[in-house]
Amino acid sequence: MSNPSTVSNESIAPSDPEAKLLREYSDRIRRSLKGPAQFLSFWIAIALPFIHLPLLAQGLGDPTVTLTFVVLLAINVLALYAGHGYNN
Repeated sequence: MSNPSTVSNESIAPSDPEAKLLREYSDRIRRSLKGPAQFLSFWIAIALPFIHLPLLAQGLGDPTVTLTFVVLLAINVLALYAGHGYNN
């Protein structure tokens, strides 16, 4: 009887050297962009509340101001999420 938990060599796909190089290249690019992206996101998250304050002081009665405030708030939340690991 054969053991059903063993894996035959037929189920393992042959490795593609070009795919491996492409994956390593994309990983290297992702790692090199992570630091600057976190830096930029961190500082955007710090600066955006200073733009919120004049909008709040003006009041949110105008639909354009309200929409601008909500969009900036959403961008701030995304920047906080993306930049939370900066300088760790």
